[in-house]
Amino acid sequence: MQQRFQNEDWKKKMNIRLDFNHMMEEFIQEQGLTEKDIQSLSNKIQQATTAMVEKRKNGQMDWRDLPYNQDEVVEEMIDYVEEVKDEIDAFVVLGIGGSALGPIAVQQAINHPYYNELPKEKRKGYPRLYVVDNIDPERLPALFDILDFEKTLFNVITKSGSTSETMSQFMIIKQILEEKLGNGKTKRHIVCTTDREKGNLIKIAKEEGYQTFIIPEGVGGRFSELTPVGLLPAAMCGIDIKEMLAGAAWMDQRCNQEEIFQNPGHMYGLLQYIAMEKGKNISVMMPYADSLKYIADWYAQLWAESLGKKYDVDGKEVYVGQTPVKALGVTDQHSQVQLYAEGPFDKVIVFIGVDQYRNTVDIPKSYEDIPSLGFLGGTTQNQLIQTEQMATEYALMKAKKMNMTITLPEVNEFTIGQLLYFFEVATGFAGELMNINAFDQPGVEEGKNATYAMFGRPGYEEKKAELDARPKKQEKYIV
Repeated sequence: MQQRFQNEDWKKKMNIRLDFNHMMEEFIQEQGLTEKDIQSLSNKIQQATTAMVEKRKNGQMDWRDLPYNQDEVVEEMIDYVEEVKDEIDAFVVLGIGGSALGPIAVQQAINHPYYNELPKEKRKGYPRLYVVDNIDPERLPALFDILDFEKTLFNVITKSGSTSETMSQFMIIKQILEEKLGNGKTKRHIVCTTDREKGNLIKIAKEEGYQTFIIPEGVGGRFSELTPVGLLPAAMCGIDIKEMLAGAAWMDQRCNQEEIFQNPGHMYGLLQYIAMEKGKNISVMMPYADSLKYIADWYAQLWAESLGKKYDVDGKEVYVGQTPVKALGVTDQHSQVQLYAEGPFDKVIVFIGVDQYRNTVDIPKSYEDIPSLGFLGGTTQNQLIQTEQMATEYALMKAKKMNMTITLPEVNEFTIGQLLYFFEVATGFAGELMNINAFDQPGVEEGKNATYAMFGRPGYEEKKAELDARPKKQEKYIV
């Protein structure tokens, strides 16, 4: 039986759209861009496009091949889910950064907004999902209060196997499992997602007999949602991961177009690059759908960690980057839009809209004698949220503030696969235009190394000496 993502006509109907009219001079006058601005960068665009192709060929962008090279592991994950799902009632992800933000975003997008509160039969037999992405000492004990360890499967996600936060969680939970269930049963309650050969976790997994799924070597954490990092939690909650990958492959085809006006990923990266050059150093992501709320969180890591760099690829100090800010329509019309409309010209606001929501909610014809309420009667909340989005787009255009809109025909696995891949390509392309390495995170590593040194980890003695020599805080500056 043909699946819907194998139907070419259906896929075309599911194309996500990038509308950047309100980035252009015709709409926001002197604050906008012109086609000449874009054409003047044709050489730079061509160089960045060529670099994207070359780096993919040379294995420097292995995340771009994920829609095509995972058939075997996808079947393994689906089989594993079928094997264990009837035995468990909770699936707990232990991860941080991309290992947590991606699974949260996809779960929120695809499944029931109160998925964990549904009885198991309404979850179609799939377990509840919890993602523990912090080490606040109140977090794990609170989770333990609601878990039945005999019916819980813990997914430890760390490529290096040395992520302090995740491995500390693993160590705590392993001990509890052994105390409650015994060594013999513990391994049935742990699944590891890690590197094939490197790091502590793969060694532990092999020695202790844990089920393991592999993160491809050339794929970094913030680009890993379309690997077992994100696909296993999704499959464990009944999400069609084949359709997600098909959506990513569809977007990949669209992002292979050399013509910039036909390539949504490259165009988004270019528009943000030009905006940064014009001093727009804040990128606001504002979905108009609760289902897409955590896409903004996932995007924030992708954009900030990839593009916030002190040095360019030539070693020159550049201090570049665009600060991502998350918002939610219509909620943040009542908290942030005042700033966006009348504040400084330092932002690009990106709306994410939906053509067809999964439900329609009618507004009854009540209070028709009260004009300020009666006009709502006989309409729907669908009309209301879409109208409010358009009204906010208009208000910002009128205020000459740069904004653009990404629209999903509907929220499903195919369109979410497209959206994730779209942002990844846009990030890589923006990095090429900025002449930086979008795939490292030296600023994050400094904090990690300082933590290791303060805890006395072997090999970090020099860093410990550096920390010990830091200026002491002065009491006069503490109130």
